[in-house]
Amino acid sequence: MGKMAAAVGSVATLAAEPGEDAFRKLFRFYRQSRPGTADLGAVIDFSASRGSGPGARKVVRFQLSVSSVSDHDAHRAGLQPVSKWQAYGLQGYPGFIFIPNPFLPGYQWHWVKQCLKLYSQKPNVCNLDKHMTQEETQDLWEQSKEFLRNKEVNKRRPRSLLEKLRWVTLGYHYNWDSKKYSADHYTPFPSDLAFLSEQVAAACGFQGFRAEAGILNYYRLDSTLGIHVDRSELDHSKPLLSFSFGQSAIFLLGGLKRDEVPTAMFMHSGDIMVMSGFSRLLNHAVPKVLPSPQGESLPCCLETPLPTVLPRDSVVEPCSEEDWQVCTRYLKTARVNMTVRQVLATDQDFPVEPMEEKKRDITTEGFCHLDDENCQVKRVKLNPDS
Repeated sequence: MGKMAAAVGSVATLAAEPGEDAFRKLFRFYRQSRPGTADLGAVIDFSASRGSGPGARKVVRFQLSVSSVSDHDAHRAGLQPVSKWQAYGLQGYPGFIFIPNPFLPGYQWHWVKQCLKLYSQKPNVCNLDKHMTQEETQDLWEQSKEFLRNKEVNKRRPRSLLEKLRWVTLGYHYNWDSKKYSADHYTPFPSDLAFLSEQVAAACGFQGFRAEAGILNYYRLDSTLGIHVDRSELDHSKPLLSFSFGQSAIFLLGGLKRDEVPTAMFMHSGDIMVMSGFSRLLNHAVPKVLPSPQGESLPCCLETPLPTVLPRDSVVEPCSEEDWQVCTRYLKTARVNMTVRQVLATDQDFPVEPMEEKKRDITTEGFCHLDDENCQVKRVKLNPDS
């Protein structure tokens, strides 16, 4: 109890220091935190009963719309029946919903494999496109799997392209330079991910949600996600859905302004977050990815294999042992996050842009959504050869 009180005191003191906004102070605190110490004592853990830590007093139950998703459709997406999900909100954050791992045992394998093997392929856009030809980035999986399959890993070996991947965009491709979406930069959104997103949105009370854009972030253990607000979508009445896989991380949810102290929570593999209503436009960030306490190992929920027999109309596909071996090697020191958004309201069109705006290249960004040693907040260019 003393350690936890010390952690709360440290956080409060940090936030009160002048000269820097409260969100940035706490971001720095958790970025420099040490797993297994009192530093993480104030972080809410929703996987515990109704959360744990001092912030757990903010945790409230969220009532899901159980009848909106049939058990069959949930199973098709690899989810447990909605009646078995646990869902929580936070006092002071209306519209924020946290669902600790509602996936059926083994079914996360499909979504991990899709993020690494399929969604990273062309015509989808990734951070490496600025520095490499389309031929070089045509199939990151095939180019990387031998690296990742090799168990005798030398830490000084060159990293594979997959390990240099930082983000991928789907559907309406986000332009990091202009911070806009456009009608003329679109590729078909993955049908399996759209179906998964529609079921989760419906269970949270958002019938008719359309998955139109996705940003996938690929985190190494030294990666962070800077403080930001997702406001580029033209329709903010629809939720933002976030799916986490792999190693755990700390998520900070703040207020409308950065001088408001954020709330810290753990994101574990399989967890889903929904930001809607008031919480849709709040500041948020990921200051820390947490290495497994057991060294380089997978979270327990990823150790169960995907069933060999799947529903006939399932959107989930089989995952070969060879493919999962590659995924395992990657996820032992990484996490993947999928965020899915609806960009346009029903019957809404993009505003007409001046011609010079249309000529801007989608990959001319000097800014990266995901920060790490190769992609710093201060617009350092990403070097794919490092």
